[in-house]
Amino acid sequence: MPKGLPLVLLGVSMAAAQTAGAPPARETLYYNVEWRLITAGKVKVQWQPGPVGWQANVSVESVGLVSKLFKVEDNYSANLTEALCAESTQMSSQEGSRSRETKVTYDAAQQKAIYVERDRVKNVTLESKETPIPACVHDTLGGLYVLRTLNLEPGQSVNEAVSDGKKSAVAKVEAQQREDVKTPTGVFKTIRYEIYLFNGVLYKRPAHLNVWLTDDRRKLPVQIRVRMSIAVGTINLLLEKVE
Repeated sequence: MPKGLPLVLLGVSMAAAQTAGAPPARETLYYNVEWRLITAGKVKVQWQPGPVGWQANVSVESVGLVSKLFKVEDNYSANLTEALCAESTQMSSQEGSRSRETKVTYDAAQQKAIYVERDRVKNVTLESKETPIPACVHDTLGGLYVLRTLNLEPGQSVNEAVSDGKKSAVAKVEAQQREDVKTPTGVFKTIRYEIYLFNGVLYKRPAHLNVWLTDDRRKLPVQIRVRMSIAVGTINLLLEKVE
């Protein structure tokens, strides 16, 4: 599994598409991470009511041989408004010998994101910056739940502001085609989406990001795939369990 297993998922808005419904009241999703045909890690995504709106959390842990070669323990949380706009995010990452903590505050009134990254081992600030944002912007994890409120048919797309705190951009989300996806919990009828966050949009790295949502009212994200360069390969998250 490559350094820094991507926590980036996607970011879209309800403004440009017919809404399919509200996000779930509460849920926990468990994923198996496959990299180069081996199980490389486990991902847990939690969604629940938050202090002022919603809270989304994700934990990533490397397992097996990959963990022995390069141990990864990442924890990310996002606080969102009722309208799913980002309010704040926090990321604690332990990747090999590197230990970092990153906090982002999204100030809607001042229309700026305040980004602070610290080295927890050396106890020093590595980067601190402010970035202009629109009044409502989506972080990458909260954006997953925004997409699930939309009703995009294959061939339709939306464009919306996304931010990781260091940069803001307008990203395109495109519904591409219906496909069946086999998971440990069964076979699901889905719609495949491509989310254009890479290749210089929000992230410089060349890559393709696809998400498969069930073609029903729940719109469960049963598969998430990031295809990078040949040297890095493809990372595939497949849904194992829903609570």
